[in-house]
Parts: sequence; C-alpha cells; structure tokens
Amino acid sequence: MAGDKTVLVVGGGISGITAAVEAAEVGCKVILVEKLPYLGGRVAQLNKYFPKLCPPTCGLEINYKRIRRNPDITVYTRAEVVNISGTAGNYKATIKVTPRYVEDHTATSKCVEDCPVEITNEFNYGMDKTKAVSLPYEMAYPMNLVADRDALLKAKGQPGVAEFMEACNAKGIRFNLDAAPETFDLDVSSVVWATGWRPYDAKKLTKLGFGTCANVITNVMMERLAAPSGPTKGEILRPSDGKKVNSIAFVQCAGSRDRNHLPYCSSICCLASLKQATYLRDYNPEAQAHIFYIDLRAYGRFEFFFDRVRNDDKILLTKGKIVSITEDPVTKNVILEGEDILSGQKIRRTFDMAVLATGMQPNTSLEKIPAQNVKYDEFGFVISDEGIHATGVSKRPMDVGTCLQDATGAALKALQDTVGR
Repeated sequence: MAGDKTVLVVGGGISGITAAVEAAEVGCKVILVEKLPYLGGRVAQLNKYFPKLCPPTCGLEINYKRIRRNPDITVYTRAEVVNISGTAGNYKATIKVTPRYVEDHTATSKCVEDCPVEITNEFNYGMDKTKAVSLPYEMAYPMNLVADRDALLKAKGQPGVAEFMEACNAKGIRFNLDAAPETFDLDVSSVVWATGWRPYDAKKLTKLGFGTCANVITNVMMERLAAPSGPTKGEILRPSDGKKVNSIAFVQCAGSRDRNHLPYCSSICCLASLKQATYLRDYNPEAQAHIFYIDLRAYGRFEFFFDRVRNDDKILLTKGKIVSITEDPVTKNVILEGEDILSGQKIRRTFDMAVLATGMQPNTSLEKIPAQNVKYDEFGFVISDEGIHATGVSKRPMDVGTCLQDATGAALKALQDTVGR
C-alpha cells in the first residue's frame, strides 16, 4: 500500500508500539524511536492490568514478537528526535542516538551481577538500587545490556572496578565509555507522536507527606512494590522498616482536579487504586484497604470491576477529601486528616502506609515536539495537526485499552499521509 514511504513513530510505550506494528503490517516502513534503553514505557512497570488483573508482560511480548519478525520495523532505543522539518508527506527528521556503552557478545549478562558500582533503580521509581551495568529489567526489549557511563567513570579508581571490567571483557562483554552519540537524518512521510506521560510530581503536594513521611508512596510506586520483579519481590512491605503492611490508605485525586496542580481528571486513577487494593488483599487476606475519594469514576465497561472490588468487606470507600498526611515519629505510621463529605464528620485515621493517586501529566507539557506550528491545549496535550499525529496520553488521559484503539487510528492517519504524495 505505502510502497517505500516511511512512518516515524516517536515513543516506544504501548501506544507507539501499537502504531508501529499496525502500520508495518500493512506494508509501510516504520522507524520506531524510544528515549529509554527499552520498549514498553509505563506499561512495562505495571504489576497487572485492570480489569482482568493479568500481568502486562504477556501483552508486551506478543507485540515484541510482531516487531522481531517484521523487517519493515527499525527500532532505535536511547534515541531522541531533535528536529522535524517539512510538511505532511515530506518530512526530514534528525535523530540522536546515545550509545549503550557496553556490548554483550556472549548473549549472557551473568558477570554483571559482580559489578561493584550501584545506581538508583529508576525502573523501580528509586525504591532500590541496581547495577551500573545491567539489563533494564528482566523482560526488556531489546535484551541488551546498558551501562551508566557517568557512574562507571566516577568510580573508575575505586577498588574492584577495573578488575570487574577486565573480567567482563574476558567473557565477551565489551565496554566503550568513550563512545559518542550518533546523529543522522531520515526522510519520512508522516509522524506519530506517542511520548506518553509522567506521574505528577508528588513533592509539590506539600501537605500530603510525600518525601517527608517514610511510608507515603505514589500509585506508580505501588505497582512496583507489588510486582514480583519489584524491589521487595512482590511483598507489600513498609519502606520505613520492611514490616508487612496491614492497612493502606489510598488518597484519590492527589494533585488532580486541582486548579493549583492538574485541573483535569486523569480518568484511570480510581480504577488503578481499586486494582491496587486487590494487591494488598491478595498479599495479606487480613489487611484492610481504605480508599478516600472525591468521586469514584469507573467509566464504561469497567463498572463491573468497580462492583466486584467494592463487595470486599475489607476494602472501605469514603467520599472525603484528605488535606493533610503526617507521620507518627515513633511508629512511622501515617496520620490522615480531612473530611467525610457525606457525614460532615472530620477524619483523623492512622494507617501503616498511604498511597497517593497522582495524575497523568503528558510529557509534551514539558518536552515539546521539535517542529513548528504544533498546537497544544492548556494542559500540554497535543492537538493533532496534519502530518504529525498524537496518540495515547500525548493526546489525553486514557487507559491501556483505549491507547491501543487510539494508536490504531493514528497508524491509519499516518498511512493516509503516505498515499498519493
């Protein structure tokens, strides 16, 4: 259909992957560019999807298989689009690719377990450490090592570092910390922009204890805490002391629907907290989850999931606004204060831990598309223009299933740009 025309897909999360495979499987050449060392985006960091509560790795692996077997898809990781010029049907894109600084010619990464240099594990949202040379995560695509160049250079003179790198070299793992980024231009017919979202910065919610109370975390951190590959291997333990959690407060709309932060509803936070309440109940059948909400929204076909979860008598729902979270200095328990809207009573409750349901902020609110005349709404979401088609949460807040549908639509629009030009 598309001949030798090419679609550039920017962002390798679930939306970008979907757009890429859908376009390629009808005969179009696709260049998929991802800033991180791996594909999968935020979905790769989830413990489970709602409503089926199955792990995301199965769905991602199906798409990775589609990419691997399709010669019309070229993937660049650790890559950014730094400039786009031209018009629909005739774009020139400049791509910058940062090296991985290490190559594993033995198809094994076992020796990197001996790496003496540790760095913050961003995949687990900073809740633990990882090696400065590692796979990004166990199911990563591509299954290639990546090295933190700055950390290794800083530690170069420390005991054991040189010996470690020599041992790796003997096993076929080659370091090149002097490698330079590569920049090149591509001619493409259309662009799909799928750079996704970031959690709203919970440190800006100064009254809700994130960063000052040891046992206040965010909803994305809760996903990793409950994941078998997470910092606690799936055990839901308090960050302060590693104790088994018996009670969690979920605080909805943490920064969302708030004119001082994110004025809009992120649409999935209620369902995410309902899902995470099941994580706690499955891990500890005696534990209690208490969700404090402004409005519980389970739109469309997810109403049945809401009904199933709220029928658990150990998952409590209170329509109320939490205005303050503080810490008991002795026990490190969290103390929530607010108002029960339906009864008019003040709330003051103590829990082992609190989870803030922070909203979805589009990455385009902070990192604009490097092209002229792209339009954004007042929140930074992209208003699609001819030739550059936003999809997924670059466009508006949406769940995974909606992202799949929207990305398929974006792929169709991109294909239309390749026809007859």
